Amino acid sequence: MIKKMKKNIIIILVITLCVSFALAGYGQSMEAIDYSQTEHWLTLPSSIKKGVDVFYLYPTAWQKVDQNEPNVCTIDNPSMVTGSNAAFARQATAFETIGNIYAPYYRQADAVYVLSLPIEEQETVMRGIPTTDATAAFDYYIRNYNQGRPFILAGHSQGSNILIYLLSEYMLEHPEVYKRMIVAYVIGYSVTGDYLGKSPHLKFAEGPDDIGVIVSYNTEAPEVQGNNPVILPGAMAINPITWTRKETLATAQDSLGSILPDTEGEYVTVKNYADAKVNIAKGAVICSTAEVEKWSLGNVIFPQGVFHSFDYPFYYYNIRENAANRTEKFLNKDI
Repeated sequence: MIKKMKKNIIIILVITLCVSFALAGYGQSMEAIDYSQTEHWLTLPSSIKKGVDVFYLYPTAWQKVDQNEPNVCTIDNPSMVTGSNAAFARQATAFETIGNIYAPYYRQADAVYVLSLPIEEQETVMRGIPTTDATAAFDYYIRNYNQGRPFILAGHSQGSNILIYLLSEYMLEHPEVYKRMIVAYVIGYSVTGDYLGKSPHLKFAEGPDDIGVIVSYNTEAPEVQGNNPVILPGAMAINPITWTRKETLATAQDSLGSILPDTEGEYVTVKNYADAKVNIAKGAVICSTAEVEKWSLGNVIFPQGVFHSFDYPFYYYNIRENAANRTEKFLNKDI
C-alpha cells in the first residue's frame, strides 16, 4: 500500500514538472521580468506632458527559425526588439497625440507554434509567460508610473490576446483601476460573446462615444483563401470608421486616412484608401478597396485576403480621432 502511494506521488510530481516546463517554454522561468529595470521597456515617457496614459502591447514580433529553439523567446531577443519597435511605429504612434505611451517588452510565444495547437492549449501557453510578463509590467506601471491618471489600453494580435486576460482577470481584481480605463483597443484578436458572458464586468463598444469599453476587429478582404486563425467563433467586430456594429458600409471617402509603406518601406499618409463594413456573421471588418495582391498575398500563418498587418495602418487616423473623442468624453463625464 505504501509503495503504491509512493509510486502515485512520484507520478504526480513528474506530471507537475512536465506541465511546468511546458508552460515555461522549455525551461524558461515563469517568474515575471523585473520591470523596475528601464531596459525592459520598449518605451517610457521622458516627461509627463499629458493627463492621460496609453499602455501598449505589440503584436508578434518574433518567430523561431530553428525548431530546437524554445517556443517562448527571451526578453532581449534581437529579432523581437527590432520587430516590436517597427510595430510601435505603425501602431502605437496613433496615440502619441492623446497620451503618454508606456510599452513594455514581454517574452513572446512563437505564433506558428501557438496557432498549431487546439484553442484550449493556445490559452494555456498564452496565459503562461507572455501574460505573466505583461501583467507584471502593467501592475508596475499602475503602482509606479500612472499616478492615478486615466488610461487607454492598446494591443494587436498577440498583444491583444494578452489584453484579453488583463481585462478579464486584473481588472476584475482591481476595480479601482478599471474605473480609470477610457477604452481598450483589442485589435487583431477576437473578443467573443462567450468571453464577455464569463466576464460581466466588461462591455463591448456600441458606438463612438462609449467609455470603459472594449473595441475589437479583424480586417479581411471580401474573399479569403482559407481560415483566419485569429477570428474565433462568436467574434465581435466594430467598424473602425463609424465605430458602430451595424453592417453599414463606411466608404473610403469617409476615412480620415491610412498609413501605408512606400517603395522605401517608410509609412506615409494615404487619404481615402480603406473602406470598412462589419460582417456580423463572420465577426470581421471587410475592406473592399485595399489591394490584396499588394498587402495580403498570404504567409505561413494568414491566408491570402487577411489584412492582419494593416488592422491599424488602414484606419490609423480614425483610431487617433476615436481615441481623442473617447478621452474627451471620459474627462468630461462628471462635468
